[in-house]
Amino acid sequence: MEPISARYKDTILRMMAHAADTGSVTVDKVYQEGNKRILPFIDAMIAENLEPGSGIRSFANLERLASLSRDGAKCLLLVEHYSNFDLPAFSFLLRKAGPEGERIAESIVAIAGIKLSETNPVVTAFTGAYSRLVIYPSRSIDELATKIVDPARRAAETAKANAINLASMKELARLRTEGRLVLVFPAGTRFRPWDPASKRGVREIDSYIRSFDYMSLVTINGNILRINPDGEMLEDLICKDRVVIDVSDPKPCSAFREAIKASTPPDADKKQAVVDAVMAELDAMHEGVERTLKA
Repeated sequence: MEPISARYKDTILRMMAHAADTGSVTVDKVYQEGNKRILPFIDAMIAENLEPGSGIRSFANLERLASLSRDGAKCLLLVEHYSNFDLPAFSFLLRKAGPEGERIAESIVAIAGIKLSETNPVVTAFTGAYSRLVIYPSRSIDELATKIVDPARRAAETAKANAINLASMKELARLRTEGRLVLVFPAGTRFRPWDPASKRGVREIDSYIRSFDYMSLVTINGNILRINPDGEMLEDLICKDRVVIDVSDPKPCSAFREAIKASTPPDADKKQAVVDAVMAELDAMHEGVERTLKA
């Protein structure tokens, strides 16, 4: 394994020539359409590292969710998160699955943390290949108190974060009624094996589930871009692996939430309980696929 920025330095330089200069995220630019000129460069990296046997299981479940979305239902994809190539690999495998896969890939809008748009122009270029709705994650808002000492600057950044999230929710209300599949990583961050807390779902995911009609859970077994514990995102480690994506049958969101809430003790956090149930189902799906791959 070696850093992606080293292995694909020339490819990334060519890719950057096609990157759009989106600038800082503002309330008028929270929704950003994917830049298709970037896709061939990322696709080439993925194709070179995916091993035989990679693909999407239960593709029919995705087709059902997409059909519900096209018929007017608000539909959500809740996806495991291990790598900054989770969405790129998912998109690549969808588009390799034929015309319907291409149609589904085109319909996906990912919820993306602002860090991916403002950390580094190369990271932003990778992110910009896919349609996304930018938010200011709750974790990032919580960090403002410790990162920014000056009260006035901290207040201004907090106000910006709240304004961006309000604008994003307005855009989300539009997108989810236009046949788009909204993709969310319920853990809110990539899983780090040395930090078990990074796999716990964030509480506000319950609000997404509440505002949608159907959801499918998506697991990812295999990872071609591993987190480098000693480096930044551009130093993530590229490697060959088999990536198998599994998709659950669409679940009615309201029925799922109500069943979990009804079984949760009165003094417990019911919103967190809903998210914990999602993560538990993802874990069970993931382990089930792992068993079949080892068989």
